[in-house]
Amino acid sequence: MGLIEKIKDKTAFVGVIGLGYVGLPMAVTVARKGFKVIGVDISEYAVTHVNAGDNYIGDVNDNELKKMVDTGMLRASFRYDCLKDADVIMIAVPTPLDKYQQPDSSFVYAAVTSLAENVSKDTLVILESTTYPGTTEEIVAPAFEKKGFKIGEDIFIAFSPERVDPGNKDFKTVNTPKVVGGVTKKCNQISKIFYEEILDASIHLVSSPAVAEMEKIYENTFRNINIALANEMTILCERMGLDVWEVIEAAKTKPYGFMAFYPGPGIGGHCIPLDPFYLTWKAREYGYHTRLIELAGEINNQMPEFVINKIGKLLNEKGIALSKSKILLLGAAYKRDIEDIRESPIQDLIVILEKNAARLDYHDPYIPCFINELNHKEYRSVNLDNIDDYDAVIVVTDHSSFDYKDILERAKLILDTRYAYNGIKADNLVRM
Repeated sequence: MGLIEKIKDKTAFVGVIGLGYVGLPMAVTVARKGFKVIGVDISEYAVTHVNAGDNYIGDVNDNELKKMVDTGMLRASFRYDCLKDADVIMIAVPTPLDKYQQPDSSFVYAAVTSLAENVSKDTLVILESTTYPGTTEEIVAPAFEKKGFKIGEDIFIAFSPERVDPGNKDFKTVNTPKVVGGVTKKCNQISKIFYEEILDASIHLVSSPAVAEMEKIYENTFRNINIALANEMTILCERMGLDVWEVIEAAKTKPYGFMAFYPGPGIGGHCIPLDPFYLTWKAREYGYHTRLIELAGEINNQMPEFVINKIGKLLNEKGIALSKSKILLLGAAYKRDIEDIRESPIQDLIVILEKNAARLDYHDPYIPCFINELNHKEYRSVNLDNIDDYDAVIVVTDHSSFDYKDILERAKLILDTRYAYNGIKADNLVRM
């Protein structure tokens, strides 16, 4: 039986390499659609928890994961040799930046090198990890060609960027439109057939993996630049004595030509702070300097300093020095109603506050504790019993579970960086 037939009758065996924020939701989605799935990860924590049916990713339903494991549709392993019989293999490994803000492709290299040693003919391999344009054809394809596979005949390779938006209640893995770029037309054809079987969404084919890779970077660079514009407007409005939130709300009344983006204390998550740097790095190969992208990054990176400067000025007006103050940071996750601390601005805020000798605590019901990647210290969430002990509260993440009215009644001073107090005016409340 050929690969297409196996996919259509759901006898194809699917492997997912990487069981993190992208891989585990995809593995559960594929298993739910009737395919047997094996997940491979180097993390003992991930493998052990998946095999026990214990969920650790917010966008995965606890009961659904347990059901897939209990019924034998999903299991996990450390070993790549369990992929020898796989018909479709999806790669969703980390693609971080190194200390020089350059792409670290070591996880992709390791995954495809190990996979090439174990993969069989007539297999579809799809890279989903966000990366720079050219990765699939420069790193993934050659690993299999070195083993004697002819792409488009013996093995089929494509890139399809993940579009995971943690906490999004409307769009999950299963119903988000998919972009696919195969190395050959046959690779595209088989990839499309596979995604049509596992997703309840449209599949958009592009002419090459590089186009799909660039498309993903463009998505997140678009957001990065527009967030930077909103942040720069915030800085200017601050100096002009204008309320940037009122400006944005007014601009939103235009039914065309404007899309609202919002300022904040900084940007977080794996995508927006990192992805544009993949493109700036790749652009150097072509002798081009991506000035706008890099400037946007600079503006966004200065927002934690802007927030602390503002709270310092507000405290000074009350006769309190920042160095003598006690600050409560409300929320630690990088966005509302999720448990993800990656690249969260709270990490920069903490470092700046401690540099200024301020005392601080944080509260987040989703993140009971975390290690700050910048100073390698551990921090633990406190309860909200003693809000009136703090000189100021900074709203860092606008979780919907917070009792904002109660906090407003008890806090001496609140700096709202997320517009959580939309339309509310109070003597002790200041919007960023």
